[in-house]
Amino acid sequence: MKPLKALVVDDEPLARERLSRLLQEAECTIVDELGDGVALLQWLKQPAEVDVIFLDIQMPGLNGLEVLAEVPDCPPVVFVTAFSDYAVRAFELAAVDYLLKPVFEDRLAKCLQRLRDRLVRRLSPSELKTLMPPPVRFPIRAGDGEIYMDLELVTHFELESDRVWACRGQNRYLTRWSTLAEVEQAFPEAGMLRIQRHLLLRPQMVKGIRPSTVGRIKVLVAPQVELTVSRAMTSRTKECIRGEET
Repeated sequence: MKPLKALVVDDEPLARERLSRLLQEAECTIVDELGDGVALLQWLKQPAEVDVIFLDIQMPGLNGLEVLAEVPDCPPVVFVTAFSDYAVRAFELAAVDYLLKPVFEDRLAKCLQRLRDRLVRRLSPSELKTLMPPPVRFPIRAGDGEIYMDLELVTHFELESDRVWACRGQNRYLTRWSTLAEVEQAFPEAGMLRIQRHLLLRPQMVKGIRPSTVGRIKVLVAPQVELTVSRAMTSRTKECIRGEET
């Protein structure tokens, strides 16, 4: 059986490396690995043979759907995402297939069989646009200019020396804001919590909690990333997190 040639696009290095490894173990050929939408857009402008693109939807700058909507003749795509609402919409529109993170071998095997059986079709730019919800985005600094990040990628915002950083786990991105109040005003419906004077938490990103010092807790927002909640906000934070879980 001829190996499938795959392109893997994901801005998270560990997720990209894991998927590439699983694909190689499934006897696929990795044509290339890319880390953002801009790189994918440039890659697609060059002649290259590829059977399928495994594409993360949410990436800083151009997201995966935005890139594909700009390309009139794109190879078949498998969406790889941590956000099930995207995945369900894509699958219902017969968008090849989707994989939810973290990717597991059995689900990947079914996806590869669909590809080999040619139970796929390419999406038109107009179909791709219907998959894109209105993004909630904000600018982050990039050299002398700026790029735009989706709010739902952010775990928390951090104030440091009159600068606000948007944090995605361990990764930090400098914003145009100088106070956390400006962030709260920009996203009044986002339900963020000021857990410290310098920390603004997106509670839906909390993966776990544990006791800290007396009357306080720590919240886990990413592997090896914990934030300490102030004593005054511990009760409110617990209530909000439990609300997210129900």
